[in-house]
Amino acid sequence: MGAEVVNLEVIYEDNHIIVVKKPPNVLTQGDSTGDKDMLSIVKDYIKEKYNKPGAVYIGLVHRLDRPVGGLMVFARTSKAASRLSEQVRSRSFKKGYMAVLRGCPDEKASRLEDYLLKDKKTNTVSVVGPLSEGAKKAALEYDVVQCEKGLSLVKIKLETGRPHQIRVQFSSRGTPLFGDQRYGKDVNKKGEQIALWSYYIRLTHPTLKEEMEFYLNPPGDVFPWNIFEI
Repeated sequence: MGAEVVNLEVIYEDNHIIVVKKPPNVLTQGDSTGDKDMLSIVKDYIKEKYNKPGAVYIGLVHRLDRPVGGLMVFARTSKAASRLSEQVRSRSFKKGYMAVLRGCPDEKASRLEDYLLKDKKTNTVSVVGPLSEGAKKAALEYDVVQCEKGLSLVKIKLETGRPHQIRVQFSSRGTPLFGDQRYGKDVNKKGEQIALWSYYIRLTHPTLKEEMEFYLNPPGDVFPWNIFEI
């Protein structure tokens, strides 16, 4: 059994769903790099724990960018995967993030709405006009929790789940995320870890139909999280 399986931090688990902590810089799903990914790690964990022969089913319900850490939910059955995916589509599956920004937003609480366009060749996203071909509406709400040493801690509620949405929307307003090499390269240094964390998820259990909430704070002993009172 590999180290990745041993180190998997399980927040909640039953026969239908499993909620885990995704460490920063681990892929959500395997790609051409061949690096270990969360989907495979969770499959290995289930296979090992329950001594399951053959292939293990784990359904991917949502994604986190590779550098982002925090809560992730996976489905353990195809029925659960289908029902959770429908919640994601209908936006009843709620996600909350914490982020550290360079600078402090002028408004302590606000709603950001933009139209975003993804360039698939460069895997980058930009803010464009609403009539731009292929543009998709993106919206989020944020609250500034604390400003300290030229940085600010914000809590974010996503209304939409567009690629790189949080990173692009804040960068376009002059407050890029700490450590973001793609959308804040002018103010961030190479090697800095992006400070974006999935700390909250609310869903309806796929079979019990009960509302469930999960919380997981970012690492309090790691800069820049450790300069704030989380």
